[in-house]
Parts: sequence; structure tokens; C-alpha cells
Amino acid sequence: MDAPAPVNAPAAPRRAVTVLITRRVLPAAVPGFEAAMQGMLTAAEGFAGHLGGQLIPPQDADDDGAPLLYHVVFAFDSEPHLAAWQSSAERTHWLEQVLPHTVGEQQLHRVSGLDYWFAAPGSTTRSAPPRWKVAVVTWLGIFPTVLLLFVTVGQLLAHWPLAPRVAVITILVVVLMTWVVAPRMTRWLNPWLHASR
Repeated sequence: MDAPAPVNAPAAPRRAVTVLITRRVLPAAVPGFEAAMQGMLTAAEGFAGHLGGQLIPPQDADDDGAPLLYHVVFAFDSEPHLAAWQSSAERTHWLEQVLPHTVGEQQLHRVSGLDYWFAAPGSTTRSAPPRWKVAVVTWLGIFPTVLLLFVTVGQLLAHWPLAPRVAVITILVVVLMTWVVAPRMTRWLNPWLHASR
């Protein structure tokens, strides 16, 4: 009698992963750097699992000629897809275009899922808080944000079809959470989020 076929263990669910890159750029090199980075971002769009990318310019530009701090975000739906991009010839090509315009070494920080919102500013080593705390703070931020948008913007879009209306609301939620709400909440709740387990 043949032995029963082994039951394969269920595959681990894929988790989106975001890479945050920090680079310093001299003011005179900004046009060349931004052009090269846009080329890299466009190239990444053609890879499987690509979720998005963005070049974030410095908030405050000094006039003393000091290097400017740029942030770059790449997001993929899984580690294998990110690895395929990172080992690709296209990325290598665009890195060669970017490097002459930068100063010093890049700083790279990798986070998974919503951990992007909860990474310590400027940190490349600090671990994310427990997931239940991430869930609590995420809800505390999203609930009033969504409520405010439905009361304000939602009224203006009431005559729109459902899909475009939801698309606009969710885009605004992501923007507000990423650059306004989450940074403030994680700063206010930092002692609790990163308390010893």
C-alpha cells in the first residue's frame, strides 16, 4: 500500500515591503540627481509586484551650499519581487546615473506593511512596535481621518460614482496618514509604542 502523499504546509502570506533610502545631494547637483532618480522610479514601475515609488525632496533648502537630504521610497508586494528589482540590470544602470550626484553613503531602511509609519525617524536599526499596538494606533489615526474626509470632501463628491469617490477618499487618507497624522501620533505615543515588551 502506497504511503499517503505528504501534505504541503501552507505558504506564508506575502507581506508588502517598503525600502526607504536617504541620500545627500549638493545643491548644484540637484537637477541631475532628480532626473536620474525619476528614471530609476520609472524603470521600477515595469517590475512585477511594484506598488509605487516616490522621490521626497528636502523640506527646507539651506542657502549655505550644504548637502540636501533627499528621501526615496520603493514599495513592492513581496520580498522576492523586491529582490528581483534590486538585483536587476536596470537598477544597476540607474544607480550609476545617480551616484555621481550624491555625497557620502546612502542610508537604507526596510520595513514591512504598515511598519513604515512606525519606524523611528532616521533609524535603520530600531524594530517596529508590536503589531497589536500598530493596529491600535493605525485605527486611532484612520478613524478620525476618514470621518473628517467623509464629512468634508465626501459631501463635495456625493454625486460622483462610487468607485471614483472611494478612490479619492482613500488616496487622501493615505497621504494624510503618511505625512500628517501618523508621524504626529507615533511621536506623541512613542513611549508607549516602544516600551519594553
